[in-house]
Amino acid sequence: MTTTTDRLTAVRQRIAAAAQEAGRDPASVTLVAVSKTHGAERVRELLQAGQRTFGENRVQEAEGKFPALKAEYPDLELHLIGPLQTNKAREAVALFDVIQSVDRERLAATLAKEMDRAGRRPRCYIQVNTGEEEQKAGVVPAEVDTFVAVCRDTHKLPVVGLMCIPPVDEEPALHFALLAKMAARNGLACVSMGMSADYETAVKLGATHVRVGTALFGERGS
Repeated sequence: MTTTTDRLTAVRQRIAAAAQEAGRDPASVTLVAVSKTHGAERVRELLQAGQRTFGENRVQEAEGKFPALKAEYPDLELHLIGPLQTNKAREAVALFDVIQSVDRERLAATLAKEMDRAGRRPRCYIQVNTGEEEQKAGVVPAEVDTFVAVCRDTHKLPVVGLMCIPPVDEEPALHFALLAKMAARNGLACVSMGMSADYETAVKLGATHVRVGTALFGERGS
C-alpha cells in the first residue's frame, strides 16, 4: 500500500529531477502541499514526514484545522491559494503566511488595511488569468504590470510573486512561460505554477512554488 510519506518522497524526487534537467537547484523549488478537503490527521502525516508548506483554498476550512497544527509545528507555512472574498480578509491576514490570490484592487486595499490593523504582513502573489477565461479569477496579462505597481506603490502590499492556473484544455507550458516572463519583468522572485498533472513542466519553466494535492493525498477526500 502506498503511504502519504511514499507519495511525498516520489513527488520530491520528481521535482528534483525536473529541476536538475533544467539546470536549477532543486532547493529553489518549494512544494506546497494542497490539503483542501483533507483533515488535520492527513496533514499531520505529511508534517511528520518533514513537509512544512501547505496550501488551502478556503479560509473557513483552514481555520478549522490549521491553528492547532501551527501551534504544534511553529515552522509550518500556510498559503491561501483559492479566491478570497473581501469579507474574509481579516481572517486570512490572521491565519495565512502567504496569500497567492490577490486579483483586484478592492481586495488589495482591504488586505492593506487589515495588515496595518493586525501588524501582520503575509506575503502576496498576484493571481494572473493567463488564459483570459471569463469564469476564472485573476488579472489579465495586459494589466499585470499596472496592477503590480498599484499593489506595491499605492497599497504598500508585500508583493513577492505571481500565480496562475492555466486553462484545462490548453498546453500549460505556454502559460507557465508567460507567467515567468511577467514575473521577471516586474522584478518578482516567486512564481507559483504547476499542479499534480503538470508540476514537472512548471519546474522546468521556472516555478519557485508548485501546488500539489492529488499526487500527495490521493483523490480528494480519500
